[in-house]
Amino acid sequence: MNTQKLTSHRFHLPKAANASTPGLLSQAWTTLRRWNQLARQRRQLASLSDEMLKDIGRSRADIEWEASRPFWDDPARR
Repeated sequence: MNTQKLTSHRFHLPKAANASTPGLLSQAWTTLRRWNQLARQRRQLASLSDEMLKDIGRSRADIEWEASRPFWDDPARR
């Protein structure tokens, strides 16, 4: 195939790559905000006293497990 044919040939991207930039930015921003929210909630849970955890029916082990999860591990996405 000669160079002229290569340069004049149009390549089509998958539909996901054709999505609008503002839509992708909006989705990325929403994901970053959710990750920030998860990290903040996990830090707050870890800071609760044992008496407060007992009031909500959770053990320290439950909270340590939850707090050790990475910020991108979103239980709502399962």
